[in-house]
Amino acid sequence: MIQRLVRRRRARLLSGVLLASAALAGGLSLQAHGRTSGEADFRPAFPGHGLVTNEFAYWHPDAPGARHSPDWTMTSGSLFGLDGAGWTGRPDGERPDAASARATDSAVFRLASRRRDFADTRLSLRLRLSDLVTTPRTPAQPYDGVHLWLRFHSEQECYAVSVTRRDGLVAVKRKTPGGPSNGGTYVTLATASAGLSPDVWTEVTATASDLPGHRVRLTLELGGRRVLDVTDTAPGDLSRPGGVGIRGDNTEFTFRDLTAHTE
Repeated sequence: MIQRLVRRRRARLLSGVLLASAALAGGLSLQAHGRTSGEADFRPAFPGHGLVTNEFAYWHPDAPGARHSPDWTMTSGSLFGLDGAGWTGRPDGERPDAASARATDSAVFRLASRRRDFADTRLSLRLRLSDLVTTPRTPAQPYDGVHLWLRFHSEQECYAVSVTRRDGLVAVKRKTPGGPSNGGTYVTLATASAGLSPDVWTEVTATASDLPGHRVRLTLELGGRRVLDVTDTAPGDLSRPGGVGIRGDNTEFTFRDLTAHTE
């Protein structure tokens, strides 16, 4: 009788350990893919090669072959994995098929996280610019370059932090719904002369944090040097948490080690 009781207690203990280990492994797996809620960091992984997702999957979610990502949505363009980094592919202005085999449309690159719980957030990544381009659909513009999204609610409501532009500026802008820019209106909060060297990996960090009095502070650092620091005194609904993302205009680029850390 005593031996049977001991065996039963050991079995229950082993079962509890296995269940706890499975729960821990599942939590770590979700965190590694950037799909946990609350305070977990967002650290999306990328394959060594191949399409991650594209605009075709967004606009045709049930189509055969549509490539969906657990981390990202794209309203325009294509996102590829390249040696463990994210890559735009060669930008063009044509609509892609399910596999982005014949075109990428990455001259208009719009990538947003599925998570929308980022409030006080530090978004960092390493970024490498390859080329500025133009297409028949996307002529050259001063703002062509790479921009980070913070507090992203939609393409009509977000903060856009320009980390490199064709005109040599960096900028922080607030976008609110209603207006001529894809259904929204931009307000420039700060600009400076700065930029990134092509074909060089550069550490980029952008932050958004709440301040007393319904204000939001936004900063940008390039290569460890702070180039912008501004406080938005009229954030409106952008005082609420949102997503993070990357916008590209007429630019081929690669990024790696992207992390969104909530503080």
